[in-house]
Amino acid sequence: MMSAVAQTRDVYYAVADPTRREIIRLLADADELPLNRLTPHFAMGRTAVSKHLTILKEAGLVSERKVGRETRNRLNLEPLKELQDWLSYYEKFWKQNMVRLDQLLKEEQESEAQNTAGRACADSLNKY
Repeated sequence: MMSAVAQTRDVYYAVADPTRREIIRLLADADELPLNRLTPHFAMGRTAVSKHLTILKEAGLVSERKVGRETRNRLNLEPLKELQDWLSYYEKFWKQNMVRLDQLLKEEQESEAQNTAGRACADSLNKY
């Protein structure tokens, strides 16, 4: 079983929460943001947003730097490569299955078209 501290450093755990994913999105859209510019985007207090930022920092997804008395947060994309690599396997899996499904649907449509044509031909012969 994974300890709570080790778990918070895990990239998968860090991005599992919708609030943290939104923080990542906000930081991706900006070069850097201080906590006071992130907090208004959420229906929670500064302390709660700060805790989410801490988890993102522990996972290596966010870095901070001091500018005077202000601490600015910046997104680090490198840990997301691990997620991308993991997801790419499943992307291949789903693409292969979608190709198979597309092929099956085409075969079914062709079969249905042949059956419809056969019925139409039989109906026209029965008229005579």
